[in-house]
Amino acid sequence: MKPIKGSIVAMVTPFKEDESVDFERLEQTIEYQIKNGTDGILVLGTTGESTTMTHEEDDEVARFTIEKVNGRIPVIVGAGSNSTQTQLEKSIKYSRMGADALLLISPYYNKANTQGMIRHFTVCADAADCPVILYNIPGRTGCSISEEVVKVLSKHPNICGIKEASGNISYATSIARYLSDDFAMYSGNDDMITSLLSIGASGVISVLSNILPKQTHDMVSLFHEGKVKESLQLQLKYLDVIHALFCEVNPIPVKEAMRLMDMSVGGYRLPLCEMAPENQKRLHEALKEAGLCE
Repeated sequence: MKPIKGSIVAMVTPFKEDESVDFERLEQTIEYQIKNGTDGILVLGTTGESTTMTHEEDDEVARFTIEKVNGRIPVIVGAGSNSTQTQLEKSIKYSRMGADALLLISPYYNKANTQGMIRHFTVCADAADCPVILYNIPGRTGCSISEEVVKVLSKHPNICGIKEASGNISYATSIARYLSDDFAMYSGNDDMITSLLSIGASGVISVLSNILPKQTHDMVSLFHEGKVKESLQLQLKYLDVIHALFCEVNPIPVKEAMRLMDMSVGGYRLPLCEMAPENQKRLHEALKEAGLCE
């Protein structure tokens, strides 16, 4: 599979009041995304709260999503872990389940030296039956995927890209030299979509797309069509909304935004909880100003 081009939604996991996974809402969310032009769906990422879900729940969500999407658009499944063995087992399982690609994170908490980091990803990419996307988010993991590691892994035949969520444009520019037809970069920051597209990114893995799938898709597609000004206008139009979506740790604000927009997907699992009142007000005002809620 060639790297996906466009807007990939980092999808929330809906929960019922008893905190069990709400599969009816999950199906509705999948259909909403496909109907509104999303180019790909990522489940079990940071936004999907997989860190508070059991392995059995992860498997159920992955299987359900793959079956419901049924090949209409690509499905990426988060299979990452700070335990390479766990990541390997999930990579094999989800690739055989029918995932179109896997998202693999750097080993948070225990971290790794250069060779350890390379091996952490390589053993999984070697074993998986579908392509692998690296996930660089040092603010979450405490360790960045170094440029040297990206240089080596970009040549691996089963590693097709990197989700770059450091927020560091200098780092992103440095690794852009390793992009090719077989190795893509995706913005992991919704406030930097056009910035990373300008240095060669293929698209975005987006939180914003949970509430604005068409607009996020359009932001990327317009840029690729050479309509850079129009793409930038969309980026700037929704910048206050994007900033409000990250005024508390993701995915707390985006789930609250969906509730305010009559697309409720339920609450959270501890340690995540409801927003502080002042941040809830900020989010509400940003959505209202953008014409997204009353």
